[in-house]
Amino acid sequence: MEQFPVVDGELSVGGIPITQLAQRAGGTPFYIYDRRLITERVNYLRRALPKEIRLHYAVKANPMPAVVQHLSSLIDGFDVASSGEMQVALDTPISAKNIGFAGPGKTDKELRQAVAADVTINMESEGEMRRIAKIAEESGIQPRVAIRVNPDFELNSSGMSMGGGAKQFGVDAERVPAMLKELKSLDLLFVGFQIFWGSQNLNAEAISDAHEKTIGLAIRLSEQTSSDIQHLNIGGGLGIPYFPGDKRLDIRPIGDHLDKLLLDLRVHFPNVDVITELGRFIVGEAGLFVCEVTDVKESRGEKFIITNGGMHHHLAASGNFGQIIRKNYPVTVGSIGRDAKSEIVTVTGPLCTPLDILAKNIALPPTKPGDLVVVFQSGAYGYTASPDRFLGHPSISEMLV
Repeated sequence: MEQFPVVDGELSVGGIPITQLAQRAGGTPFYIYDRRLITERVNYLRRALPKEIRLHYAVKANPMPAVVQHLSSLIDGFDVASSGEMQVALDTPISAKNIGFAGPGKTDKELRQAVAADVTINMESEGEMRRIAKIAEESGIQPRVAIRVNPDFELNSSGMSMGGGAKQFGVDAERVPAMLKELKSLDLLFVGFQIFWGSQNLNAEAISDAHEKTIGLAIRLSEQTSSDIQHLNIGGGLGIPYFPGDKRLDIRPIGDHLDKLLLDLRVHFPNVDVITELGRFIVGEAGLFVCEVTDVKESRGEKFIITNGGMHHHLAASGNFGQIIRKNYPVTVGSIGRDAKSEIVTVTGPLCTPLDILAKNIALPPTKPGDLVVVFQSGAYGYTASPDRFLGHPSISEMLV
């Protein structure tokens, strides 16, 4: 994990030693995010993707207000999935019209908030459309809406599929024409489509294929409406390496392919804003989870490193956040300049459940109580994706440096 340098035998973030950051946090466990790495990742995207692509940040990846505020000066908009995330985004200088609100279970309260805030609502069903229309009539505000489309294709290769087949997300592509027809009779400002097909994909060819199918689907669906399409969200999907064997994604060929696809799209819609929404790819590699060794023990020939941070703080690292077969995130100890030979250990948290494993059968240098254990690739889907109240342990801190 070369993005975090080792200085005098100690891992550092933002030029600050990890032990000093632990003191600054008031103790362990804690998350730490590096603003320089986040900025560099956005700059990389700007260079690799077509200049006309509008870059949105998916707040669910890491909704820490300081992270969102930092990104507000670097990106073009936000995508949120709850009214809580919407409020965090609205507290930034980003215009409300550049905030997209998605989610299959929006309540009437959330929809009223979104209408009042003038964000773009990505409608996920015909029923949600009718509820928005009723709220619009009651409030006297014309909402800005898009249709989230469940595409008629599935994500190829590896990754997490969020489109194609039967899904709770969006409106099936074949149902969209009828929805557009009904939409004409409602006082809603229709701006376009969000077509989201998946996430955490490391195959550039599969991503480019999905982009091609997405833009083709958008063109076909747009033939069913007389409205000028102003907004097309083509999803995200760019993955980061977590496990042994994962290869870092080169997005330059993805950008080159998008350049060609946008030429065709411009023939049909010369003024459309094409949006890609990315979360994990922007912040995932810029964060660490840090916990402290409380005990070292042996059990029937196996060595266990017990820490004060576990699955209640970092569910994804424990393997309980969508992994079919548990794999280790990259893990090390904060002081990594030792010459001692590594040993095979299992790193666990403090919880009374066998699921509370941060790393199983991993090579680490000899470790003692008080040492800091560091989990890399922890900038996305970390603390807020974890059951922090499980078993009543205290909350932890997050910092941006």
